[in-house]
This record gives sequence, structure tokens and C-alpha cells, in this order.
Amino acid sequence: LITDGADILDIGGESSRPGAVPVSLDEELSRVIPVIEALAGEGACVSVDTRHAPVMVAAMAAGATIINDITALEGDPQSLEIVAPSKASVVLMHMQGDPRTMQEAPVYTDVVAETGAYLLTRIRACQQAGIATERIAIDPGIGFGKSQEHNLDLLRGLSAFTGLECPVVLGVSRKSFIGRLSGEDVPDRRLAGSLAAGLAGVARGASILRVHDVLETRQALDVWVALK
Repeated sequence: LITDGADILDIGGESSRPGAVPVSLDEELSRVIPVIEALAGEGACVSVDTRHAPVMVAAMAAGATIINDITALEGDPQSLEIVAPSKASVVLMHMQGDPRTMQEAPVYTDVVAETGAYLLTRIRACQQAGIATERIAIDPGIGFGKSQEHNLDLLRGLSAFTGLECPVVLGVSRKSFIGRLSGEDVPDRRLAGSLAAGLAGVARGASILRVHDVLETRQALDVWVALK
């Protein structure tokens, strides 16, 4: 992934796809810590994808410099106090519900406004805890407690999140909304749709793309930037 052009490697040991069942803390630690240690030892910039404070502590000790939390440091009551005194950056994501149930019946009056309002409250909570604004990035959480129309509305309105003055992280790679739009049921055959959605997000202000297909995304971005 580094050779293909990845700037950050995001390491997670617990699936957060719709319907996913949580794993034990010991299992999550055993999956991610050796990988983080090895990659950080090679000089990689490593992010840990976790919602559990003990994993955050161990991951930072192993060399992770970014905490990517689908609960925006709210799922574990110890997260804020653990991360604040560190030098780690954070990615705060919006999610309605939890992975097991989030796609059952998501409801919003205005998904862009409500997602933005939530992320603003979490930015402020981090700032009050001592996490400087320059350490914070935000993620609207495409596919996390959102219907097809919610996802499309968020992508169309993504530029609204740049007003929160934190880098916007966007994860659209291979997601089910691309499959529904294109009729492609196999996730790893959604590259073209992933590139289209990712570039549309960058055009609307996304600063970081979380992807599976690094080489292809890097090439698409290089061409897009040159043309822009």
C-alpha cells in the first residue's frame, strides 16, 4: 500500500460493516498491535481504527499517531482523557446507532445539517478536553446509519463540512450504495464507482480518502489534480 502511494495506513481489528458483531478486547489487540508495531517500525504513518480506549493506549504505544474512531471518541468514556494528553491526531466519525443495527431504519430530517451539528459538538468536546483543532479531522460516515438517499445527500452536500474548519475524511470505497447505484453485488468489482465517488468528494472538499485500491486512487487523484 505504501509503494502504491498510501500516505496513511489505517489498521483495524474489529469490523464495523452493517450487521458486524463486536470482537473481544483481547482479540482486537492481538490482531492490530503486532501489525502497528511492524509498520511503525518501518516508518509508516499508522492510524488505528478502534472505538476502545485500551486499544488506543496500546496502539499509540506501538507507534500509531492517529486514532480513527467511528464513535467520535464518545463510545468509550475514557477515550477523551486518554487521547488528549498524547500527540495523536483523531478522526471523528458520525454514526447513527451501532454497526449491528445502524442500517435497520435510519431517519433524519436533514442529514447534512444533523451530521454537521453532531460533528461540531464532538469537535468542541475534543477542544475542551485539550485536543487542539489542528489534531482533529472529521468523517461524515457514509454508510453508517444512512439510507441510499442519505449517502447521496451527504456526498452532494459535502462542502458544508469544510465550514467546520477541520480536514474532511471520506470513506466511500466499495460501499454498498455504489453497488445499488451500479447493480454490482461484488464489492471488489466496485472500483470505478469508488473512484467516481471519491473524486466527487475531493471536488467538494474532502482532504483524505480512505480506500482499498490505493494505486488506482492515487493515479486518479494525480490526473485530477493536474487537470484542476
